[in-house]
Amino acid sequence: MCGIVGYCGNKQAAPILLEGLSKLEYRGYDSAGIAVRNGEDKVRIVKAKGRLQELANKTDDGKAMKGSCGIGHTRWATHGEPSENNAHPHHSEDYEVVGVHNGIIENYIEVKDKLLKQGYTFYSETDTEAVVKLIDYYYKKYKLGPVDAIAKTMVRVRGSYALAVMFKDYPDQIWVARKDSPMIIGVDSKASYIASDVPAILKYTRNVYYIGNMEMACLKNNEVHFYNIDGEEIGKDITRVEWDAEAAEKGGFEHFMMKEIHEQPKAVKDTINAYIKDNTIDFESVGISDEDLKKVSDIYISACGSAYHVGMVAQYIIEKLARVPVRVELASEFRYRNPIMGPDSMVIAISQSGETADTLAAIREAKSRGVKTMGIVNVVGSTIARESDHVMYTMAGPEIAVATTKAYSAQLIAMYLFAIKLAFVRGNIDKERQDALLEELKTLPGKIEKSLEDKERLQWFTAKFSNVHDVFFIGRGIDYAISLEGSLKMKEISYVHSGAYAAGELKHGTISLVEDGTLIIGVLTQSDLYEKTVSNMVEVKSRGAYLCGITSSGNYEIEDTADFTVYIPKTEEIFEASLAVIPLQLMGYYMSVARGLDVDKPRNLAKSVTVE
Repeated sequence: MCGIVGYCGNKQAAPILLEGLSKLEYRGYDSAGIAVRNGEDKVRIVKAKGRLQELANKTDDGKAMKGSCGIGHTRWATHGEPSENNAHPHHSEDYEVVGVHNGIIENYIEVKDKLLKQGYTFYSETDTEAVVKLIDYYYKKYKLGPVDAIAKTMVRVRGSYALAVMFKDYPDQIWVARKDSPMIIGVDSKASYIASDVPAILKYTRNVYYIGNMEMACLKNNEVHFYNIDGEEIGKDITRVEWDAEAAEKGGFEHFMMKEIHEQPKAVKDTINAYIKDNTIDFESVGISDEDLKKVSDIYISACGSAYHVGMVAQYIIEKLARVPVRVELASEFRYRNPIMGPDSMVIAISQSGETADTLAAIREAKSRGVKTMGIVNVVGSTIARESDHVMYTMAGPEIAVATTKAYSAQLIAMYLFAIKLAFVRGNIDKERQDALLEELKTLPGKIEKSLEDKERLQWFTAKFSNVHDVFFIGRGIDYAISLEGSLKMKEISYVHSGAYAAGELKHGTISLVEDGTLIIGVLTQSDLYEKTVSNMVEVKSRGAYLCGITSSGNYEIEDTADFTVYIPKTEEIFEASLAVIPLQLMGYYMSVARGLDVDKPRNLAKSVTVE
């Protein structure tokens, strides 16, 4: 949520800032702004409500703003309505201090009251203006420089933040600070950069630093200096990002989401190959031993959104293969219900970005209780990756569309591998069964490609229902978990009301919503539950529902019940989620296109939710 970019170098900053912000549009925003200093002259700030193009128009694509040091921001409204006045950057009254901020300052009213007593006035409704003016207050009161002023501010405020600040007295420098909100710093031979996420700076450099919690940094052209909260300079190792800039472009597809749907075979294959060596699951890079896995008494999976649905699938598979109790928790609820965890419990946190605020909080809650943690993340060096005891990286590459597709599929693979490994080392499956599962796992990329071949049919079917008001997804067991993801894809990008229900629960209230023409999508990939779900579909059809069935090849008798049937390739049933999700993703996509919506940037949503 929100996006920050910054540049210090010998080129004009404004065009670079605008381009960087354009790479962060997927994060969600309602206004944007940039600030550029031209030597010791007064800083120039330009802001605009709405899309980034409005800001580009006001600045002649950045050419109207001169200066080689600047910061930019795309804002997602939290404190104060979307408006030019509330947009970032914000400034002190004399413009000596200018800053942008991601996150939420929980005690900003208290900070604001303090500053009002000191004679400060306020022009916006934002918490960011209060933080910028608090930095200004400490900077002028103690006259000890930016490190001291920012450190005092960090101690004074509560909440989460990534801050980027410019001072008039330091015209060629940007100062940054971080607590719980993502920020990376990039360098090349002539410049330094800051960004909320990797795609914003990939065009310029792949060499990045990850600034830690409660740390500060100063950027000067191609130099970066880091400081702890006590103002002491500290060292940092540089990391090379292996993604390339082209991977974050559309590559001929109309939308990032469709491009990423088609990248799923590669994301799945790369994740499989990262952990299978000589037909054995190798977790050396994860840092977890067989002995560690043998000791696990129970597992908590904590995640949000689509990652939570991955956890739902994983719950069925881990309990079936490894016979270890699993509880799946919404990360936003996990720490508030005071979970009962033992010394041999394990918490697995799933997050594409590795920065999801609630999921990170779950990791910290578990660690505070001495419970082992493992992060399943897609971004190397992200906060969850750094703070987990063990980390398993998914190899999905950059994911730009707000609605996740390839990251979801890569997370499923990670959980399949974990479940098989856990079951094998604990003696619940033998080597023959393990080898058979791994061989079938390797066939999934090809079978996903096969599933994508049905997209024209799905486009035709979805277009017929583009004006539908309600869509319900039903299934049992793993099929119910798949239905949850299908429903989320439908609602988040097409704005059609949808819900997912365990098919057996229909008679307990939900069936009252079914009327003539209601679209019901049934997922039927589990053979032991197939007939029961068919019975439920017959029930809703008798009440006027239009039925779409998604099932494995060979189950042709479904056509006696369903009005429209989608067949996916046969695979090991515990892996069917990887194939059944493909038509559901495509349905959500085509529904959004048919309704003329912005597929990649749905309203009110952000790619990475970095505030609670």
